[in-house]
Amino acid sequence: MDIRIGPRKLSGTVTPPPSKSMAHRLLIAAALGTGVSTIRNIAFSQDIEATLRCIQSLGGRWEQPEDGCLRIYGFGGTSAAASELPRFDCGESGSTLRFFIPIALAAAGGGVFTGRGRLMERPQQPYFDLFDEKGILYAQKDGALTVRGQLTAGEYRLPGNVSSQFFTGLLFALPLLDGNSSLVSTTALESSNYIDMTLLSMEAAGVAVSPGPVRGSWQLRPAAYQAFDGTVEADWSQAGFWYAAIALGSKLGLEGLNAFSAQGDMAVAAHFLRLTQPGEVDIDMSGCPDLLPPLAVMAAVRSGTTRFVGAARLRIKESDRLKTVRSLLTALGGQAEEGPDSLTVYGLPQLSGGTVDGANDHRIVMAAAIAATACAAPVTILGAEAVRKSYPNFFDEYTRLGGDVHVL
Repeated sequence: MDIRIGPRKLSGTVTPPPSKSMAHRLLIAAALGTGVSTIRNIAFSQDIEATLRCIQSLGGRWEQPEDGCLRIYGFGGTSAAASELPRFDCGESGSTLRFFIPIALAAAGGGVFTGRGRLMERPQQPYFDLFDEKGILYAQKDGALTVRGQLTAGEYRLPGNVSSQFFTGLLFALPLLDGNSSLVSTTALESSNYIDMTLLSMEAAGVAVSPGPVRGSWQLRPAAYQAFDGTVEADWSQAGFWYAAIALGSKLGLEGLNAFSAQGDMAVAAHFLRLTQPGEVDIDMSGCPDLLPPLAVMAAVRSGTTRFVGAARLRIKESDRLKTVRSLLTALGGQAEEGPDSLTVYGLPQLSGGTVDGANDHRIVMAAAIAATACAAPVTILGAEAVRKSYPNFFDEYTRLGGDVHVL
């Protein structure tokens, strides 16, 4: 689906959608338990649908008693015996894939994982290095990753500067094993707030994790996940796009956000304040990489130069986001330069408009739509359907707030 957006400011109030990151974690914690859990404020994005499919692959069930509410029937952390390894269709969800790889090993002795888009190209080396050490078999062929073996209790060490998702997968899985385990980051840990969200979801299910003797380490004991009731917070990551609209001159009010959230992307509020002031600004993206697209749009229309650093991991997202964000800005008349792990944006009074390739990346599409509010001419976005991955009703909200959206 290609769309054209006329240059028009937005106005009104908006509640960001439920946090996809929190929803993944609460759903998995519920599925690992025994009994029936109720999780409220769920949005059926493509990524959440992928996690629900993988829960079913291990024997869990779910039903929707009312809009935005899911009832999860847990499989107890042990999948029913089968003659073949379970198969996991992870769609384009990196979280789903990395969370379920160790869970499948602990619960079912492994699995066959498939995905779409760039998902199966995204690196899994931290797991592979562990598997070599632990004697777990793995093979990647024809777009499918097969893992086979049994996790055993013990020490697990992996780098913390690739993705916190590897830590989350192991945190969920290690309490399912017989015996005590430890998990240690061998480098400075990035995106630690995402791990905090994981620990909170495990705590909700009655599984306590103790901090280890050094920073970036945890100690885990065998534990049974219990049924619980949980509610997903509004998503600070998606709120970033509405913050960008405000920075570009729209009159919006944001509702429903938790000011005391564990979500690391709550940092968008502080970055917004910095970017609405003139001058030189440096922003470290290592703890909040998903915020780069909306922050870069804010930076494109301000007085001053903005340098986004610590951003190497953005090259292995749904698109190479250092490249596609730069392309987005330059396509609309902005000025930006990318480095190996950085993006420098030179602020201008206004963008010109033009055509943006959505790059099959939901965050690039949304960033382009927000940028249109500061353009002199219309913006055409190719492949706008990519928003279904995380924010299916984004353009409905955009239109409700006064946006001029036309499907081509």
